[in-house]
Amino acid sequence: MALAMNTVEWTLQGVVVLLLCLAIPFVWRLDRRLAALRRERPALESGTAELGEAARQAERALERMRRGTEEADRALSATLARAEPLGEDLRFLTERASLMADRLEALVREARPLMVAPATAEPSPVAPVARAEAVPEAMAMPERPSGHAVPAGNAQDVPRSQAERDLLRALRLAR
Repeated sequence: MALAMNTVEWTLQGVVVLLLCLAIPFVWRLDRRLAALRRERPALESGTAELGEAARQAERALERMRRGTEEADRALSATLARAEPLGEDLRFLTERASLMADRLEALVREARPLMVAPATAEPSPVAPVARAEAVPEAMAMPERPSGHAVPAGNAQDVPRSQAERDLLRALRLAR
């Protein structure tokens, strides 16, 4: 039995030696790679430090962008807030100009028959008050956005903006 044990023992030790011989190249490669990592450790540490610094810079840039966006949003909101009343004023002036154009058109139509036949008939004078009363209620001046009513009576009593005065002056010159 000692001989059988001896053979089994020798066989097992041979297998262990064979496995150790096979493991030596793997261990040698592993040692070389670990040595390379040890040599490059400072480069890896500086790389991770640079990566961390780049991440911090990106965070600061994002914060600056966020603040810039908020400032632009506030500026845009302020601009829109200032533009809304101007838009209302423009709508009011547009409506008023349209009504004035309708009035002028009615006055021109009324004056045309007088200009066509001046020799045949004496034109009947029409008072400005009568003309204002002849304008239908739909053509009456609207209320201003400020809440002040615009008088629909005598044209001289109406407070006029510079644009309205320029328009009236141009219409008088065109006659």
